[in-house]
Amino acid sequence: MIDQLIVFQKLYDLYLYTHKCVMKFPKNQRFLISSKLLEANLEMLRLTIIANAKSDRKEEQKQISVLLDIFRINIRLSKDLNLLSIKRYAHFMLLINEIGRLLSAWKSALITPLASQSRLF
Repeated sequence: MIDQLIVFQKLYDLYLYTHKCVMKFPKNQRFLISSKLLEANLEMLRLTIIANAKSDRKEEQKQISVLLDIFRINIRLSKDLNLLSIKRYAHFMLLINEIGRLLSAWKSALITPLASQSRLF
């Protein structure tokens, strides 16, 4: 079940926090950076669902990782443009770094069983 996947849960929490923060952006920025942030986050959620349903998840995991990097850059831009406080920026970085670690663990979990199977033959 997708709800039990920790990466999905963390991305979902990230979306909720992002939505809460971008609603406080000025109107002229709400449709620029905020839409990019929300779209990237929704796409990461979508790709997580797709990857969880497939046996070969490498491509989706790579795409999620790239989107997370883009999301990180947009958050940094938001901070540098004074749209985010330092406190909120720090919280975003904690969430993003945690998701990055979970993605790495998810990727290596796929590699480990394959490596042990190849040793058997």
